[in-house]
Amino acid sequence: MTAPNRMNHASRVKLPVFLRSALLPLLLAAPSLHVQTLHAQTTLTQRPGWLHRLFVSSSDSAAPSSAEVAQSATTPAPVSTPAPASTPAPASATPTPAAQTPQPTSSLQPAATATQTPATQTPATTTPTQTPGQTTPPATGAPQAPQDQPVDTIRVQVNEVNLIFTVTDKHGKFITGLKRENFGLLDDGRPPTAVLRFTQQTNLPLRVGIMLDTSSSIRQRFQFEQDSAIEFLLQILHLNDRAFVEGFDIETDVAQDFTNNVDLLNQGIRKLRPGGGTALFDALYKTCKDQMLPLQETGAVRRALILVSDGDDNYSRVQESDAIKMCQRADTIVYTISTNISPSKDKGDDVLKAISDATGGQAFYPTRLEDVAIGFRNIEEELRSQYHLVYRPAGLRMDGSFRTIYLQANDPRFKVRAQKGYFSPRPPQ
Repeated sequence: MTAPNRMNHASRVKLPVFLRSALLPLLLAAPSLHVQTLHAQTTLTQRPGWLHRLFVSSSDSAAPSSAEVAQSATTPAPVSTPAPASTPAPASATPTPAAQTPQPTSSLQPAATATQTPATQTPATTTPTQTPGQTTPPATGAPQAPQDQPVDTIRVQVNEVNLIFTVTDKHGKFITGLKRENFGLLDDGRPPTAVLRFTQQTNLPLRVGIMLDTSSSIRQRFQFEQDSAIEFLLQILHLNDRAFVEGFDIETDVAQDFTNNVDLLNQGIRKLRPGGGTALFDALYKTCKDQMLPLQETGAVRRALILVSDGDDNYSRVQESDAIKMCQRADTIVYTISTNISPSKDKGDDVLKAISDATGGQAFYPTRLEDVAIGFRNIEEELRSQYHLVYRPAGLRMDGSFRTIYLQANDPRFKVRAQKGYFSPRPPQ
């Protein structure tokens, strides 16, 4: 028998039925398995490069290392210089997703944040989709409280600073649209460890107080103060804003507490009557302590006082520095409008400027009595053209000490106006 015949004969050898039934599925599946394996290898080796870059973990994004922070801290210059696009500036280190999660809860001073966490996890009983007697198995992940059940609130200390500031050019025009790479920041002489948030806030809720000088020295100008304040509140107050009005001479008179009702604020302003001495520092100290400091907010707000006065104090028991410190403790920006319309500035005008500069506000000096309203309009525009920066300071100690803030734009044409510092929190009692 020739070789080809022997091969044909061998190929025609019959296998038992049980072997054929067992081997047939394997023979049929073998080519398919081979093709799938080859296709998978081809897919992995031919994966386009842009796809790899697209799925790079966000944790690989540029963030300042500890060495960079230490190097920045020892740099003699207090403010970072402009950096190339690939290198972040000290005040604009790109945060990781974990650093972007916390939301600000107060104004500038670090404060406690309310974190809602269920105290105990209560197993659910019967839901509308369950049959009677069936219970929901315990969750394996993090416990989440149902919306219809109360939760306990745990307050924890969060070392975050909320800084609100304004940028203008040399003509006083507001500069908007800047990014965090355009600024350099030092907190108590050191760069922050992380920048958590940087936004241009035009709709941040306002907590505004109108302080009208009702002493005898401004009797002839008081009606202009009232009319301008009412017009300001009509223009500035939005849905989530609140304001209060008060008059002060030797004592303070809160004519209307915090409200969003402009009619009530109008009535409060009209009730004020001038007369008596001027205890400006006492009034500012007490207003920040009693009205601004106790505010408990769940989100970031802008706290501002508009102080309308000639700046002449002849009755206060506290010093000017004490009043400024209380404003800083309450994270309150103070804008001042002078009612002195004489051609030259006097000592009272210098007092108003010192208060506004220390708290991140601005002093306005109308040249005519009717221009008091222009000061209010300038304040209104500024409050809607501010930036909001949230960062974590380096070396923060819970000792209640004062920490300075030095914020500057990298572009020398721009001027930054911000609070000069804040008081660190004390340990919880």
